[in-house]
Amino acid sequence: MITLTLVHRLPNLPAQSWTFENETLIRVGRSSDNHVILHSAVVSRHHFELKRRGCRWTLFNLSSNGTFLEDNSIIEVPVTDKMMIRLANSGPQIQIKTGITLFKNIPKATQISPGAIT
Repeated sequence: MITLTLVHRLPNLPAQSWTFENETLIRVGRSSDNHVILHSAVVSRHHFELKRRGCRWTLFNLSSNGTFLEDNSIIEVPVTDKMMIRLANSGPQIQIKTGITLFKNIPKATQISPGAIT
């Protein structure tokens, strides 16, 4: 499952979300043939797409206006849970949630010997 959430700069505006369960390709842009349609002059007709391989997603920029991650223009990038992207320099922001968290530096479970439990 993957969820895209339009994040407004003004905190009181309700966010719009789109959740996809079984898709392997999701297109985002201004055109009506996209899965997610965003009405903004800086959003391209086909701005970016997400492709799934197994349980991993990759984002591909399709726009000459650019797609940005942490103020860096991207062409292709692996999707990480809760990543925030921006469409064009001044365009809308979208948070992507994959539901998959990479577990790093988690200590192994402590083993208890059967005689220690009373």
